[in-house]
Amino acid sequence: MFIIERIRRMFDLNADWMAIAATLKADPLLADLAKAKPGLRLPGAWDGFELAVRAILGQQVTVKAATTFAGRMVKTFGPKFSAGSATHLFPTPEILAAADLMQIGLTRARATSIQTLARAVSRGEISFDAVVNSNVLVAQLREISGIGEWTAQYVAMRALGEPDAFPAGDIALLRKLGLRHSQQLEERAEAWRPWRAYAALYLWSMSGGSMSDALGVEADKKKSAGAEAGEVSVEAARHSRARGNNASKDLQFAD
Repeated sequence: MFIIERIRRMFDLNADWMAIAATLKADPLLADLAKAKPGLRLPGAWDGFELAVRAILGQQVTVKAATTFAGRMVKTFGPKFSAGSATHLFPTPEILAAADLMQIGLTRARATSIQTLARAVSRGEISFDAVVNSNVLVAQLREISGIGEWTAQYVAMRALGEPDAFPAGDIALLRKLGLRHSQQLEERAEAWRPWRAYAALYLWSMSGGSMSDALGVEADKKKSAGAEAGEVSVEAARHSRARGNNASKDLQFAD
């Protein structure tokens, strides 16, 4: 049952599309999108800890760079494993908590963020399986230096399948709606509750973008360990706009 439920969560198979559509179609901005792409699902993850680590690796860098760092991490610290083309497993929290992550090219700030997360998970202070209220997880993640609201909401969306997770500071969403401040976006998104995560996914899909695109744009400034961890560069934003990963095509299921 455990494996079956994980698979269902990974592909968001428990989503109540009729309820989601009823809310989103009431908004003229989303009505056509919901009609054109019915049954859009949230992209889940098999392992919440791995997803969270990858989210940190993807902050303010291109998707290619984030993938490179993840590959180095697995090859350097992951337990060896032989099955088909797979050679290593993703490192456990216990392994990463004690690892020298700077040797794979991470900045000190990024390495510290990942190690702090790994230690909290290995001590049972943060759990991606036992947390029922996503607000608890978001609050716990935001206590970690280098993890801000965007990353915390992204993890809640994908690791927990939280249908109302919403990155109100997302630059792509602000631009798409012609807004300037996250507070304006939060007010605009009130009408989409409790399905704001799906609204975000539809809005990202409007320009052929995806959540992975947005990872290179968001600046997680709160409790940043330094400018390198808390300031988004023009170059990162340019790379993010240039990428066309269009995850929405992979996430659309017929109802």
